Amino acid sequence: MRTLLSLVAIAVLVVVGLMYFGIINIDQTRQGVVQAPKFQADVAKVTLGTENKTVAVPTINVEKPGNSQAPN
Repeated sequence: MRTLLSLVAIAVLVVVGLMYFGIINIDQTRQGVVQAPKFQADVAKVTLGTENKTVAVPTINVEKPGNSQAPN
């Protein structure tokens, strides 16, 4: 990790030195504008409510068998 950090530091110093002596020249050629896109959405209106209703629900009856054994 220390070696990697040292190599990055040396590379930065080399680039700064080359820029100082005019060997590397970095110019901004066009305006750097960062804008977030604008969105507009038309959506339907949703309303929520409650309503009381009577609903028929089926009933289930379970009859347990007597003392008989299950077939093998």
